[in-house]
Amino acid sequence: MMQLFNFMKYSSLGVLLPVLLLAFADAQPVSPIAPVAPTRPAAAAPARLDLAWPTPNRAFFEGRGIEAFVQPTASGVVESGLFGGYRNGGTRFHEGIDLKALLRDKRGGPIDPIFAVLPGVVRYINLIPGNSDYGRYVVIEHTGVTPSVYSLYAHLSAVQPGLRIGDTVERGQRIATMGRSSSTIAIPKTQAHVHFELGVRLTDNFQAWYDAKGFGNRNQHGLYNGYNLVGFDPLDFFRKWRAGKVAGFQDYFAQMQQAVRVRVVTRAVPDFVRRYPSLLKKPLPTDGNTLGGWEIVCNPTGLPFAWTPLTTMETLCERPGSVRIVAYDEAIIKAWRSRSIILMTRAGPKPGRDLQDVIDVLFK
Repeated sequence: MMQLFNFMKYSSLGVLLPVLLLAFADAQPVSPIAPVAPTRPAAAAPARLDLAWPTPNRAFFEGRGIEAFVQPTASGVVESGLFGGYRNGGTRFHEGIDLKALLRDKRGGPIDPIFAVLPGVVRYINLIPGNSDYGRYVVIEHTGVTPSVYSLYAHLSAVQPGLRIGDTVERGQRIATMGRSSSTIAIPKTQAHVHFELGVRLTDNFQAWYDAKGFGNRNQHGLYNGYNLVGFDPLDFFRKWRAGKVAGFQDYFAQMQQAVRVRVVTRAVPDFVRRYPSLLKKPLPTDGNTLGGWEIVCNPTGLPFAWTPLTTMETLCERPGSVRIVAYDEAIIKAWRSRSIILMTRAGPKPGRDLQDVIDVLFK
């Protein structure tokens, strides 16, 4: 059951408005979290994607259960290899799915080839396991789909010889070999797997945000640092695609769970919007109107998947730089304890740690 909350509590990005303006703003109607109809002409239905599975294991396409292709953690609970909050009693977030080894050498090591799930361009390769929790990993941007999502393949034992950043790869092309590499986790042979992600990149100005955070170590991975990548559930996408509920990513994004709507008062146009224009629910203001801000709908993990630009007239009584929670779904937020999306305060809700990081990266 959707529950709607209307608040004027602002984040640290801005200062509280004068009491008079707060009273005026509180009097304004608030829309429920519901699909926002685009004002643009309806586009032709997208062609159904032709997806490949990342490993040779055919269990998913044969309709078998997750135990046939998902690698659990040491707990042995198969759900621990899924996307979401299935670890540490539901409090630890896992941003991908872990796919188990099917093929092994004489010493028990994994030798499964890893395949690109769609045609795309290799954007990043990390060959030094000690530089990342992902170990060796490859990121491919799928430029031929809308929006142009990335796929990520981690814990590799080796990257395919000759594969380079900037290379174009085909659907089903071998890009690596499954492994158990990582900078921090000692993955046993028996739990070797490929960590597989699908998602979007938040910003091309990531380094400025990273430097401002003061992590105390160098960003080894440029734009393809995990903080700049926001994933969605790959298995959920594959299941809906297999069932014919979505043809591709545009359909899938339109059906995402709407967990929170955030209002950001700024004239800035994030490069995220320019790279993913299909997520705009209406065109940017023109004909003398000036951009005054955004209403952004995010899913339970904080992925910003629906953007509505606002004019300066629509944000007339709001302070530039302010951020507020317009609405949120309480049941969804409670179900996703592994992500800090809403922080409840005595004055009302404000963005939690994970959602605030997403907003800060987007508008840095």
